[in-house]
Amino acid sequence: MKIASVDVMQVPSGNAGSSRGSWCPVIVRINTDEGISGFGEVGLAYGKGWRAGMGMVQDFAEVIIGMDPMQSEKIWETIFRKTFWGMGGGTIVNAGLSGIDIALWDIKGKALGVPVYQLLGGKTNDNLRTYASQLQFNWGPKITKQILIEPEEYAEVTRIAMAEGYDSIKVDPIYFSNQPGGKGPWKMTGPLEHKVVKTVYDRVAAMRKAGGDDLDIIVEMHSLADTTAAIQIGQALKDLRIFYYEEPAHPLNVENFTEIKSKVDIPLASGERIYTRQGYRPFLEKRLLQVIQPDLCLCGGLSEAKKICDMGWTYDSAVQIHVCGSPISKAAALQIEAAIPNFLIHEHHQRALNPDSRATCLYDYQPVGGRYKVPDLPGIGQELTPEVIAKCDMITIKDYKPYLS
Repeated sequence: MKIASVDVMQVPSGNAGSSRGSWCPVIVRINTDEGISGFGEVGLAYGKGWRAGMGMVQDFAEVIIGMDPMQSEKIWETIFRKTFWGMGGGTIVNAGLSGIDIALWDIKGKALGVPVYQLLGGKTNDNLRTYASQLQFNWGPKITKQILIEPEEYAEVTRIAMAEGYDSIKVDPIYFSNQPGGKGPWKMTGPLEHKVVKTVYDRVAAMRKAGGDDLDIIVEMHSLADTTAAIQIGQALKDLRIFYYEEPAHPLNVENFTEIKSKVDIPLASGERIYTRQGYRPFLEKRLLQVIQPDLCLCGGLSEAKKICDMGWTYDSAVQIHVCGSPISKAAALQIEAAIPNFLIHEHHQRALNPDSRATCLYDYQPVGGRYKVPDLPGIGQELTPEVIAKCDMITIKDYKPYLS
């Protein structure tokens, strides 16, 4: 079997499509000469960077045409070591590599007729505990208000999620200011004004009161704070029994995390913007992350994520795969979560409820009662529908062009 061509597609999904909105999933389809195709995702559906991701896949695709897709490790090393910038790393490089790698694992599973989790060691977990993620944006497939301001609104969204069976939720309580519309003066780097700390505390306290003692609350900061502010917030929230504290400060600054860890008595989590084993190494060696959050579509794909999770196991770090993409990224995440022994919980993002996004793929995997069953279809168990593919902005690479230094 050989790689015949690589398609890279920008998917019309929700508020994106060719309008270049804030939600732009980029999907990779690798096609073989035996008629088997595999799907992967470039982890740049949100923020700014998806155009670069599409370009990166095109460049990398040129060097793997004609290779055996079953040799995913060899292909990973080829991209990493022989494209020059592969070894340089960074968000765009690793996102492109990730999309290709996931598609290769999808091909491998389809060719062998087994789900990817069987190729990663077999099923260790099945009934995956799941949390409702990013409740500051509200919760539900059809919501009219996406900016929550008042503590009672945070209490109400907690009750909504719990009514669906979730016993764990995540919120970013500093994302929106307490001004109308969430705008206005709101300094998120410290030392923080008392009103900022009080607003954050009151929002989380309202969720704790609404959810009761048995609800696990994850607090997310999106690295919007600096070290001083992160410590202030973490210390203020201590009595609210926070499950873990995600991206409290700059995600790549090991020394800042060291200071936060020494002054905040809440488990720390990060990983959405940490790439490859090299990126995770200092955080793990210094025992800074009790929960690691590799994103399969950013960290280097399934190949690299499995190695990162195994490294985390060595340092007693639990794993919550970061999931914020199309249904392709979710399906891949469920496969690795089924296999790893240090799995903690699955992230079900508010964006995953969007009906337009859910309709882009053949299967609509959703949790039931706050739990996910792992799909048993061959490969990652997910594909774009033919109708959606026909609507995508697509570029196809067919020619082999080796990199010559």
